[in-house]
Amino acid sequence: MPDYGHELLFGTFLTPDAHDPDRVVALAELTEAAGLDLATFQDHPYNSGFLDTWTLLSWVAARTERLRVSANVLNLPLRPPAVLARAAASLDRLSHGRFELGLGAGAFWDGVEGMGGRRLTAGQGVAALREAIGILRGVWDETASGPLRREGPYYPVPGMRRGPAPAHDINIWLGAYQPRMLALTGQEADGWLPTLEYLRSPDRVTANRLIDEAAVEAGRDPRQIRRLLNLFQVDVSADDRGFLQGPPGQWVDQLLPLVLEEGFSAFLIGRDDPRLIQTFGQEIAPALREAVARERRQSETTTGPVRSAVALAERRSGVDYDALPASLAAGSVEPGDREYEQVRHSYSWSGSPALVIRPRDAAEVVDAVTYARTQDVPLSVRSGGHGISGRSTNDGGIVIDLSRMDRVEVLDQATRRIRLEPGARWGHVARALAPYGLAMSSGDYGDVGVGGLATTAGIGYLVRRYGLTIDHVVAAEIVTADGRLLRVDERHHPDLFWAVRGAGGNVGVVTALELEAYEVGDVVHAQLVVDATDTAGLLHRWGRLVEQAPREITSFLSLFPNRRGNPPMAQVTLVYAGDDVEAAQSALSPFLEIGPVLDQQAQLVPYPAIVAPPGNQHRGQGLVDSHSGLLHHITPEAADVMATMIRSGDVMIMQFRSVGGAVNDIARDATAYPHRKQNFSVLAATVPDRRRQLDKHWAELYPYLDGMYLSFEADTAPERLLDAFPEPTLSRLRAVKATYDPDNVFNRNFPVPPALDARRTGKETNG
Repeated sequence: MPDYGHELLFGTFLTPDAHDPDRVVALAELTEAAGLDLATFQDHPYNSGFLDTWTLLSWVAARTERLRVSANVLNLPLRPPAVLARAAASLDRLSHGRFELGLGAGAFWDGVEGMGGRRLTAGQGVAALREAIGILRGVWDETASGPLRREGPYYPVPGMRRGPAPAHDINIWLGAYQPRMLALTGQEADGWLPTLEYLRSPDRVTANRLIDEAAVEAGRDPRQIRRLLNLFQVDVSADDRGFLQGPPGQWVDQLLPLVLEEGFSAFLIGRDDPRLIQTFGQEIAPALREAVARERRQSETTTGPVRSAVALAERRSGVDYDALPASLAAGSVEPGDREYEQVRHSYSWSGSPALVIRPRDAAEVVDAVTYARTQDVPLSVRSGGHGISGRSTNDGGIVIDLSRMDRVEVLDQATRRIRLEPGARWGHVARALAPYGLAMSSGDYGDVGVGGLATTAGIGYLVRRYGLTIDHVVAAEIVTADGRLLRVDERHHPDLFWAVRGAGGNVGVVTALELEAYEVGDVVHAQLVVDATDTAGLLHRWGRLVEQAPREITSFLSLFPNRRGNPPMAQVTLVYAGDDVEAAQSALSPFLEIGPVLDQQAQLVPYPAIVAPPGNQHRGQGLVDSHSGLLHHITPEAADVMATMIRSGDVMIMQFRSVGGAVNDIARDATAYPHRKQNFSVLAATVPDRRRQLDKHWAELYPYLDGMYLSFEADTAPERLLDAFPEPTLSRLRAVKATYDPDNVFNRNFPVPPALDARRTGKETNG
């Protein structure tokens, strides 16, 4: 059999021993610590000596960060597929895409029947499993219209609501040995999961052939089906005593033919031996990966995902899909792929890109940028957050989606130095920093991605006390348009470092940021709901109080139009950056006089509690037209114009964020965000059919504005360029573009034209 070209996976097959539950969890944690990819567990619910496998899977997923989990294999006759589908999707979402579904038709029928399950013949078991796979995928397909309805003798579904969709495309791996099960594997499954000791070499060859033939007959490419293998009779503690019973080098030599000649690409060791697990992860797996990669290079084996003819028909013109580097293939999603619906949109905007590339590290970002430059289509970069401006997706182009690069590290607690990858969400950052007593002000919503916010500005709940997020960036790693990976700071490429802080999306793809966090534990969080009938008066009073408040107070105000005869409403959020309750009460009390307060609450809470990530799906469900501006003060005249806007019914929401304070302590030329005198940011958003009306209202407000907050502005017309980057910032940014992006590859954030004179301004220290 040929090598099917799959990325290699390595893992464990652990015993869910109910008599020593801590040990099996510790072995799973060791699986992750050893660098292995996957921990799997037996599922025999009728065995009183075993833990419930589903509960164990959930517990292990919660105790680990990177490890995939799966049953090996799940007992279908005791787990109805409609319920199983929701449980699987839920665990996958909770674990951020780390669940896979090993599934079996059933065995040990006395035990199944003893628990109330239905005894099936071998043929019935295959037919029931086929029904179940259809139900599983039907439940997960939230894009299909109407409820899921299935008729069948084993698992009829008269009508159920679909969803939730899993966080990633869950693989269904079948434990199969007999011809009918092997045929089902080729027709419907994503993988074959047998045990080596149950199959002689000729049997493995025959089984692979049956799977391949069934796949071809079903219109599938056999390479779509991963081949996994459980290994039980294994040992690294002895000299050569036989197959996989010897030192690591012997393992590599003996496993290599299973990959290259029989197509297996995942190996799971079935011994609860800590030393073996560690050796397997730290010595055998890396050596086998290297050996396989070397052989694949020499044989020019095609690697990466294989798509069906139906999926290939969905490819778009203008993109050379076959030229995609092998390093990116496994993480890329095309329009015909099942995961496409989950990656095509941002939270706020709908998109239909021709290709979504999801790199795992900076080296793959280099490959992605280098490849994208060769394609004559738009290029968008997405860190994984909301994308309010609409620039993190596109139609017919390429999206480099950084959501898989989501590590959060505390490098040095003493100096408060942290390192963030761009795909992390700020809610996760807050939770990761909290045990160290640290925090970073970062917007008002935990689902927002790190990369977009931390390269634009970052107006968060602590902004008046601690400044913008970019003001705490001390270094960045960035891939430039020519494919270089640079580390930039005050001494190394200082001009590029200046540009990253405020215009990062214009100059490259940031792959990591280092910041100096600050010490924050509990904060006082207050919310008011206010009758905004006197809209102008409310805005003016709120603005005046914010400017008079101590810096510990940061406030956001969201204004909503009247609905169903009710007056306009305002929701005011106030955060006191500290745990001094008496001082907070004194600072917050004046805000109770801004208007008729309909509801109020205040509490002392840990900072992560106010930016907890909700884990929203991104389906382009936001308001797709928005304008952004900055105000020095909320004057009565400006307040009157904004009151007219919200009373018109043409504007769905206006949000005001306080800045000033520590933001304005920074010199306007210190970063590419030059707006260091204003005290407020204002955003107005509406639905597409009222876009023209919003534009007219915004034109009335425009004379009162000075600058914009780039990430909230959907209009990138050239005449708005100076609002984002007023001179001399724009000229300086154009000079940086001329050096690092002379072809304007990164033109979606705002099409900043590189300076015609590409000579550098100032001096640069390259280190």
